[in-house]
Amino acid sequence: MTTVLVTGADGQLGQCIQNITHQFPSLDFLFADRNTLDITVANDVLDFFETNAIDWCINCAGYTAVDNAENDQENAYKVNSIGAKNMAQACQKNDVKMVHISTDFVFDGLKTTPYTELDKTNPVNVYGESKLKGENEIKQILDKHFIIRTSWLYSEYGNNFMKTMLGLAQDRQELSVVNDQLGTPTYAGDLARVVLNIIKLRSQDYGVYHYSNEGITSWFEFAKAIFEESNIELYIIPIETKDYPTLTKRPRYSVLDKSKIKKMLNVEILDWRQSLRKALLKLNL
Repeated sequence: MTTVLVTGADGQLGQCIQNITHQFPSLDFLFADRNTLDITVANDVLDFFETNAIDWCINCAGYTAVDNAENDQENAYKVNSIGAKNMAQACQKNDVKMVHISTDFVFDGLKTTPYTELDKTNPVNVYGESKLKGENEIKQILDKHFIIRTSWLYSEYGNNFMKTMLGLAQDRQELSVVNDQLGTPTYAGDLARVVLNIIKLRSQDYGVYHYSNEGITSWFEFAKAIFEESNIELYIIPIETKDYPTLTKRPRYSVLDKSKIKKMLNVEILDWRQSLRKALLKLNL
């Protein structure tokens, strides 16, 4: 039996993994939230690894509040960089293979074609910088790693764009949504399955990979699709980023090229709209 530790178990991806464990009978799971395992405390992480026999670790733990990170840099780096380093060191010491979740925000968004794993990183905000530093820590410490960059993650769990839109629709007749930031939504349930298949198949094709659903859209078009698929009638106004100022600069274009993960790991990827239907169905159940 292969034992898999999942950190950040109470987050979107962690909960989606918990949902499908029964489909992976060859894997035994240890789920840890921050109360069980604080990845920012190196000694606690080492103790946890020495107390439990672990074969693989999926590091879903992360500081993901993008706007808050600008004024809370210490904690963003503590979780996304130092935490990743602590996990990598424990994995290295105990011969554990690691899957680490990263982000499209490691790029500046100045390209107009999908970002490959070989493209130059250049984050434009603290969140992206802290995640990139975490990636680099892992690369320096641990050979047996999969770093999976994903984008616009949403699910039936936690706080995310899909659930925010549905919440706002409860008491609004109209809504303004940014239409000049392009990317691809990723259903966390799809990503969970990809990650567990990597472990189930005992892949040794370590390295950095990009994964999102297929297609390109804007936040405005994503919102429109959420309402259409939910049969909600709401007037949505497309606006520009400058009309909706936030604390954080965001990449204008963050579409990820998935050629490598499809070729190397034989991953099949659904169109983002198909996956949105699945997520809404789960949410309504």
